[in-house]
Amino acid sequence: MSGEKDATKVVQAGRRPEWTQGIVNPPLWRASTILYDSVADLRARGAADTHHKLFYGRRGTPTQWSLAEALTELEPGAEATLLYPSGVAAVAAALLAVLSPGDELLLVDSAYDPTRNLANGLLERFGITTTFYDPLIGAGIADLCTDRTKAIFMESPGSLTFEVQDIPAIVGVAKERGIATLLDNTWATPLLLPAIPLGVDYSILACTKYVVGHSDVMLGSVTAAEGQYERLRAVTYQLGQTASPDDAWLGARGLRTMAVRLDQHGRSALKIAKWLETRPEVARVLHPALPGCPGHEAFVRDFRGASGLFSFVLNGGTDKARSALIDGLRHFGIGYSWGGFESLAIPVDPQRYRSATKWEAEGPMVRLQIGLEDADDLIADLEAGLTRFAEVCG
Repeated sequence: MSGEKDATKVVQAGRRPEWTQGIVNPPLWRASTILYDSVADLRARGAADTHHKLFYGRRGTPTQWSLAEALTELEPGAEATLLYPSGVAAVAAALLAVLSPGDELLLVDSAYDPTRNLANGLLERFGITTTFYDPLIGAGIADLCTDRTKAIFMESPGSLTFEVQDIPAIVGVAKERGIATLLDNTWATPLLLPAIPLGVDYSILACTKYVVGHSDVMLGSVTAAEGQYERLRAVTYQLGQTASPDDAWLGARGLRTMAVRLDQHGRSALKIAKWLETRPEVARVLHPALPGCPGHEAFVRDFRGASGLFSFVLNGGTDKARSALIDGLRHFGIGYSWGGFESLAIPVDPQRYRSATKWEAEGPMVRLQIGLEDADDLIADLEAGLTRFAEVCG
């Protein structure tokens, strides 16, 4: 499907006739045991490549293969995709595929907290050291690379502070040195940032977010560039990682509407972000599409658009005042994750998650997930919230 537009791909990709059997959606194939015609058949299948072939339930069924193939189709130049029971599981499998005891990982300082915990926990126990780096380092990452550096992990933009990384510059340094590159691409998805064409080796998604789109499934994926898939698959099989067919089915169902949902998320979020910039209670709005966001130039160059997640920094105030703002919101839930149809608001304190860079701000910070509600209703809700904030501040 290399010639079709992305909106067509999300609808049609992965729907092979042998998997759908004439049904619009690939059926839900649940399996653990696969039966063989004979001992010879069993032995032959076990000795062959089982990619897209029934072997044992952990290796997948057409339900999982359909979603995986569709995600691969969204990344031109990719070899294949594997699914995982969560985004964190996908991150872990990808890192373990490229790192060994004694290696060094360069990890962006704005990374998702569970990724930091993985580096400082399991990877450290396995004898892998992690060096955190400034998300705006660009080609300067060359100064951090050593003979032990085997992987560079990016997240662009960062999911709390939204710095946009110079991915081509970092990838260029990595390729010169034979270092693997990994990108948490959950914020943009391949629709807004095709990562593999930029030279990234592994594009990682928490499909829980925009792929699923309904806040009811935990799911992750890793899409590998040409030549990078075999070691990912080997580690994934050794870890016993697999996504359930039920979750994959729901992920595929969500994928079919992802293009239209992302467009709505993005337009509403940008409208709200621009409105927040006009408010005296707001010191800064951290939205990659706004010129004041760190790395905005890279966003304009590399991204096709913006999604629905961003943050804003309040102009002074206290945690109590911030809580008053959030607690009284009518249309925003208070909860982790994002990418679903509903809007969310949470307090965030980035200074707790920094080691290579120092986070300083004019006041407390709020992260918003903009859902599919009417943007004007959300603005009215936030306006009342900012009034509560100002009243508590006195």
